[in-house]
Amino acid sequence: MSDPVIHDLTVTAADGYPLSMQLVSAKAPTVAVLVSSGTGFPKGFYGRFARHLAGKGAAVLTYDFRGIAGSRPDDLAAMRMDYPDWGRLDMPAALDALVAAAPDVPVVHVGHSVGGHFLGFMPNQHRIDRHAFVSVGSGYWARHHRSYNPFELFFWFGYGPWSLARRGYIKGGGLWAGTDLPRGVWETWRRWCLKAAYFRDELNDRLRPHHFEAVTAPIRSWIFTDDPIATPGTSHDLLQVYPNAPREVVVRAPADYGVPRIGHEGAFRRGMEPLWDEMFDWLVEPSAAPPS
Repeated sequence: MSDPVIHDLTVTAADGYPLSMQLVSAKAPTVAVLVSSGTGFPKGFYGRFARHLAGKGAAVLTYDFRGIAGSRPDDLAAMRMDYPDWGRLDMPAALDALVAAAPDVPVVHVGHSVGGHFLGFMPNQHRIDRHAFVSVGSGYWARHHRSYNPFELFFWFGYGPWSLARRGYIKGGGLWAGTDLPRGVWETWRRWCLKAAYFRDELNDRLRPHHFEAVTAPIRSWIFTDDPIATPGTSHDLLQVYPNAPREVVVRAPADYGVPRIGHEGAFRRGMEPLWDEMFDWLVEPSAAPPS
């Protein structure tokens, strides 16, 4: 197949905020794929995945949430936003841009980590036919692998407060391997991760309006045995916020794909092409066989 067409663009969200996006597309796409990032992952992290799917006939849109990488303002410390803005404002803008770029084809969604959490904040989520979740599970720290707990608690009670006091935002690199994070992302994320309900208990009040009950498109959630965060248990916890969507969890091990490690982010790294084919086949085939 010929090389994909790659187009960088800036799209304005409903509140006027400019968002950096990239469209990687087959010349005549048969399906449109929205890729929603995990917290602190720039759109470029998903570039190889996007090109692989474009090679299979897709138009794939990756994008940076506000405050992240190409969508970061000059003064991140002065930025005022809340974590759910990614779902309420940025994801809808990205979806509209994808539909405009690849009209008249089915639209599907790949949500990595928080990209699956925030689907229910999208007012236009009904335009998506299917959702592949990757490493999507509740952020409640005490249900994660015990070996990971010391890092999480230090991040919430040590490094995070120190970084905010020193810079006004969470500095990326080193202990926190992701991109720089706005204060509003970290503070809400921390509040959720320190309680067993995560954000489920807030859906009745402070997180309204939302559309979690309105999500009816099928969700298949891929979980990996060496992921310390998104486990079968935390995946089940998170999927409860989508009560009206057909949903299932498939658990895979690194050995299933011939790699030594997957973890929380490795599903999108080089060598995971068999997984990408597996997800793509399910996304585009309504009659796909049930998971083994």
